[in-house]
Amino acid sequence: MTIAEVSKKYDISPDTLRYYERIGLIPPVPRTKSGIRDYDEESCGWIELMKCMRGAGVQIEALIEYVALFQQGDETIDARKALLIEQRDQLVERMEDMQRSLDRLNEKIERYEQGLMTKEQQLRRAKERKEQKQ
Repeated sequence: MTIAEVSKKYDISPDTLRYYERIGLIPPVPRTKSGIRDYDEESCGWIELMKCMRGAGVQIEALIEYVALFQQGDETIDARKALLIEQRDQLVERMEDMQRSLDRLNEKIERYEQGLMTKEQQLRRAKERKEQKQ
């Protein structure tokens, strides 16, 4: 696939794809004889992984380290697994923080809704009293 096709497929700009490759976030992409990037299934798999990990907030530095370890071969399997476990633990912690924030927001919204309900009831009663007087 060309960089334009990959860009469209994954909704990532060509500049970002080039940047990811340049900094080592994805392994070097195969090229045609004329030097044009020719994304294969493996390259696309790396892009999918990085898009997913970045979307989850995993730091670029950790992902670059993971790719570098991967390229060193099977002797780095334990180090790669440890890195992924560390990132997972950080992600779980962020998710717990986000859940606490969401819970707090929901509590605040509930208080507003309860307050609005009280105001609406007061207005309704006032309207009913007014109508009864007429």
